[in-house]
This record gives sequence, structure tokens and C-alpha cells, in this order.
Amino acid sequence: MLELSGISKTFGGVKAVQNVSLCIQPGEVRGLIGPNGAGKSTLVNLISGLLTQSSGVISLNGVPLDGFSTPKRARLGIARTFQNLRIFSSLTVHQNIEVANNIGQSSGRENDNFLKNAIEKFDLSEKLNTSADSLSYGFLRRLEIVRALALRPNILMLDEPAAGMNEQETAVLGDALKWIRLRSDCAMLVIDHDLRFIMGLCDQITVLNMGEVIAEGKPNEVANNRQVIDAYLGEDHAIAV
Repeated sequence: MLELSGISKTFGGVKAVQNVSLCIQPGEVRGLIGPNGAGKSTLVNLISGLLTQSSGVISLNGVPLDGFSTPKRARLGIARTFQNLRIFSSLTVHQNIEVANNIGQSSGRENDNFLKNAIEKFDLSEKLNTSADSLSYGFLRRLEIVRALALRPNILMLDEPAAGMNEQETAVLGDALKWIRLRSDCAMLVIDHDLRFIMGLCDQITVLNMGEVIAEGKPNEVANNRQVIDAYLGEDHAIAV
């Protein structure tokens, strides 16, 4: 469904992403991990249209996305959350969701009752009339995910969704994300540094280091990959996974 072929991005003389190719199928949950500065968020920014690749092709359902704006990509079914929350703080929870829902309703990708059920699953039903600026950090994270789901996405990209959460909150989030895959064919691309969270959630994991893919495979394969251990996991984390 989502295909990246030979994607590179340079900023001046800095090669942030180098010749990255990957393919994500409907319903797949793909992890994207690597050290800080490896190019993970840059890659998500390229897919969502916030940045333009220096070379290579990004396609959705066989349609190259070159020249497509971020709003157009959203209408086509590419949704995301951000490492640093981007919520409309002056709006209510309901209004935040409706901003995306208006676009999702016109997309032709309607999934009966999915959004209503997602609001309930992420415990936002009782907070719809609450101003977003009064929500706790954990609920702001949930709101950003539900707002993205309101687009009825083909692919949902989550940039460090468990950042700042404790172990219990992370477990609840993981359960909610697994619920999404059971209720829709929405694929997910998930960046996070919580290795237990990623390993327990994802079907496949792609590992970036210095902008390049150094490994790809099932969680257990990646966890035992010597190059990944040396570049990112470290011996202690490799054993724990």
C-alpha cells in the first residue's frame, strides 16, 4: 500500500535519510527504531509531505505522491501524530476531532461506528466538551491519535506515542493500538524508544542508523541482529528483549 523506493533527503551537506526503501501492507504494524538523529522523524515528515525528498519515490496504492501537499496526502489517507504534541488547545476535544472528521467524511473511506468506538476505546467519551488545554498529557496523546483516526486513514504514523508515559499508561496505549488493527485495515508506522512496547506491538521492524536501513525483520530477528545491537540496542537491551 505505502511504498518508499530509494528515498534520500539531504540538508546542505548532511545526509539525513539515505536510499531508504520499504513497503507497508494494509493492516500491518511496522516499527521504526534507531538512535536519536537516525532519520526516523525526517522519514515520517517526507511521507506526510512536510518535507520533500531529494531523490526517490513515495507511492500510496500505486500513486506517486510527488508534488502532493500535506492536506492532499491527508485526504488520500495519510495521517500522523507528532513527537511534540500539536493539539488545537483553544478548542474542545470534540472540536479537535471534528476538524479531521470533516475531511474523513468526504474521503469515501467511511468505517461505520469506527470513530465513535475509537473515542470510547481511548476514554474520551466523557471529555468531548472539555477544553483541550485542560487535559492531562496522557489524554492529549490519546486525543491526537483519535483526531488522526478521524481522517479514516489508510496509514497512521505515530511519532513516539508512548513518550513520557509510565509503564501502565504505555500498556493501555498498546492495547488501544492493537484494537485499531482488529477493527480496521489501517496500517501503522510507529516510532518509539520503548523497546518492549515496540517489540510487543509490531509485525515488522525497520532499523535506521545515520539515515540508512541497517536491518529489517520480525521483532525477534531485529533484537538478535548484531549490527542493531552494536548501533542501537546494546547488550543489556538485547538480552531483555
